Amino acid sequence: EVQLVESGGGLAQAGGSLTLSCEVSGLTLDGYSIGWFRQAPGREREAIACIGTTDGNTDYAYSVKGRFTISCDNAKNTVYLRMDNLKPEDTARYYCAVGCSTIVAGAIGGWGPGTQVTVAS
Repeated sequence: EVQLVESGGGLAQAGGSLTLSCEVSGLTLDGYSIGWFRQAPGREREAIACIGTTDGNTDYAYSVKGRFTISCDNAKNTVYLRMDNLKPEDTARYYCAVGCSTIVAGAIGGWGPGTQVTVAS
């Protein structure tokens, strides 16, 4: 059974940093693309970062480009999201999934519980 579990969220001040982790079990990361997504109250889930775990290629939403960095450690089967220069509008529940678009993500392994990120101004 494929499972993805997010961790590392919490309360941060504007301008601060957090690093999220996505531990994947039941699937070897190599060969898959993993995406980070977030959903704020009353808003749709949005894709914010993606990494190809074989070639390391990354892609970011405009709203986080230059501030967030996605990386992976295939040996640990873990994907990370380093978030710098946090803004109050980054407040949301963050999820990882196999796949990088909201259309296909979650088809393998579903969605984990997510981790809450709250940024205080």
